Amino acid sequence: MKRTKQRGQMSESMAMAAVLTLAGGFQDAYSYNCRGKVFANAQTGNIVLLGQNLAEGNWGAVFRYAVPLASFFAGVYLAERIRAHWKEDGRFHWRQPVLLIEMALLAAAGFLPQELNMGANAVMSFACAMQVAAFRRFGGMPSATTMCIGNMRSAAELLCRYHVTGEEQEKRKSIYYFLVLLIFAAGAAWGAVSSIHLGNRAIWIAAALLAAGFALMFVKEEER
Repeated sequence: MKRTKQRGQMSESMAMAAVLTLAGGFQDAYSYNCRGKVFANAQTGNIVLLGQNLAEGNWGAVFRYAVPLASFFAGVYLAERIRAHWKEDGRFHWRQPVLLIEMALLAAAGFLPQELNMGANAVMSFACAMQVAAFRRFGGMPSATTMCIGNMRSAAELLCRYHVTGEEQEKRKSIYYFLVLLIFAAGAAWGAVSSIHLGNRAIWIAAALLAAGFALMFVKEEER
């Protein structure tokens, strides 16, 4: 039987998953440590903090958490519009302009002073949302690069399946999700240390990681 080769996009490769997850963990640690304890990626945490401050009548704090939530919504919307407009364009992959916009936004955030933390968080949440919307599957498996709860569930679920069925494939998938979680934690640790030493400019490291991901997308991955 003759085997044929098809070329796939590196945007769904394991290498891309590692780069984007490292950047995702970095961004969350940076925004929390350097931008007023607001999460750029973990919008669940922002909703909880918004609700708490709403209950306490801290209206200024309510607005501080509402801004990144609204920015996240807008970022997802823009990414979907880009996909709808350029998905069939043969000149480039539609995820490439998404990464370019995200890189530019993170680079811009590094220039904003502490007095403009709200604006920096809005910019980062918008960028994060675009990444969430555009990059959802790697190696044929659904995976998140900017948050952990879904990956944790998948890791535990697949490990249980392996113990029940003994299928090696389930174990390999579970290991993949555990590795993603470790990479996210490494990115968060890197972001925390960088925030201490570099301050506002530390976010440029995350932008550089996205630039590496953008470069990866010019490489075609061969699949049988």
